[in-house]
Amino acid sequence: FRGYCSRRLRRLRKTLNFKMGNRHKFTGKKVTEEILSDNRYLLLILMDAERAWSYAMQLKQEANTEPRKRFHLLSRLRKAVKHAEELERLCESNRVDAKTKLEAQAYMAYLTGMLRFEHQEWKAAMEAFNKCKTIYEKLANAFTEEQAVLYNQRVEEISPNIRYCAYNIGDQSAMNELMQMRLRSGGTEGLLAEKLEALITQTRAKQAATMSEVEWRGRTVPVKIDKVRIFLLGLADNEAAIAQAENEETKERLFESLLSECRDAIQAVREELKPDQKQREHSLENDSGKVSNIQYLHSYLTYIKLSTAIKRNESMAKSLQKALLQPQRSDEDGKRSPRPQDLIRLYDIILQNLVELTQLPGLEEDKNFQKEIGLKTLVYKAYRCFFIAQSYVLVKKWSEALVLYERVLKYAREVQSGAGAHRNSLKELPDVQDLITQVNAEKYSLQAAAILDANDPHETESPSQVKDGKPLSERFETFCLDPSLVSKQVSLVHFPPGFQPIPCKPLFFDLALNHVAFPPLEDKVEQKAKSGLTGYIKGIFGFKS
Repeated sequence: FRGYCSRRLRRLRKTLNFKMGNRHKFTGKKVTEEILSDNRYLLLILMDAERAWSYAMQLKQEANTEPRKRFHLLSRLRKAVKHAEELERLCESNRVDAKTKLEAQAYMAYLTGMLRFEHQEWKAAMEAFNKCKTIYEKLANAFTEEQAVLYNQRVEEISPNIRYCAYNIGDQSAMNELMQMRLRSGGTEGLLAEKLEALITQTRAKQAATMSEVEWRGRTVPVKIDKVRIFLLGLADNEAAIAQAENEETKERLFESLLSECRDAIQAVREELKPDQKQREHSLENDSGKVSNIQYLHSYLTYIKLSTAIKRNESMAKSLQKALLQPQRSDEDGKRSPRPQDLIRLYDIILQNLVELTQLPGLEEDKNFQKEIGLKTLVYKAYRCFFIAQSYVLVKKWSEALVLYERVLKYAREVQSGAGAHRNSLKELPDVQDLITQVNAEKYSLQAAAILDANDPHETESPSQVKDGKPLSERFETFCLDPSLVSKQVSLVHFPPGFQPIPCKPLFFDLALNHVAFPPLEDKVEQKAKSGLTGYIKGIFGFKS
């Protein structure tokens, strides 16, 4: 964008013949009210301000790794404010309409607020942002809906900055409002979402300074890594935002954001674990298997990551179950309708995550934890078996489906008998009693369908029975319903065709030719005339032989 502003400035100066000297000498010129005969003169000042602002935003990204560039950032912002002040002064002319004057004032207030924001002068920044917001709201009410959309978008971009300034001034409710703003943004991406994430991270960084330890499963471990502190402080807020999400897309985006932050925190702990490897091994020997604090913190973060992944997959499974209960429609726009196999895959991933939970360092001897994970494993195994049975029902494999339904009931009864003191940890899981009721109903309908299927003499063979590997060209005389004929992998003929024996070209050998005596033909062949000098002379004088 900075390059675009520079090119636009060059084109405007060339068009308006407003050049700053020549290639040998610089001659500065200023835009004054007397030469405002063309509105493009105002664009000159605006492009100068935009170029300085865009350079400042570029430096802000680079300052994350190079802190010295922050000084250059502040210098560019001051330059942008200076150009904005000049633009506002020129817009006070009688040649400029009221709308442009208000927009120039709002632009000036916004850049001033950004400069104060970077200087951490929260009260002055908040006043400037409020002034800018008020002007844009009035402009949105005064013009058409199409123009109001642009002004309202600017108001939405400014609001997070106002709430962050309010939080730093002392308004503790501002953090909750920032979280609500992020939740209302839904699954959208862009500048507003990035700004909200950045402001929330900065707010948590201030709170993280007071956090020194965390307690999990009866053990307290110190937390010295800032990235881990920030993540743990925002964990409860993120989980609350996921619970309040209105649709699946928003919930999925929040799950991905939480998992990404958790992976970053785990990576930070791993970097601390590398130099602590020898010390950790020594600690294991002296403390009879008790892991070090940093290793236990790593286990805690891994537990959070795996638990979040389980909740995300469970949320996806619930949405797929709702889609399965709806009437099946033909595939539209290339989207495949959900099948029980999709749910089986999700429950396989959940069971794999549960296996990883049981192998976390420091929790091998925790019997309560292992018991909880065992019960959760039984619950998800029951649901996995249920949907495997559903997939067998679709292909009319009644015996296999019935056996799997019995396995579901077995797992469910084991959960009910072993829950006991662990009922609180199972509250968040699907209710196995509902599953038992559903399985009993499915068993009765399965038995009825099996009886009807056995008594129907006109029933055509199922696709699994008619598939014998023969292509269509070899079974024209046999009628069968083969859905593969309308798929992309249809079998019509064997290709490439196989080799077949054919007769080779005959070879003739004439063995009798050397033993055959042919009759003489001298009397039938004319003798050739004599040639030479004698013949020539005879020819001249007319003598003929």
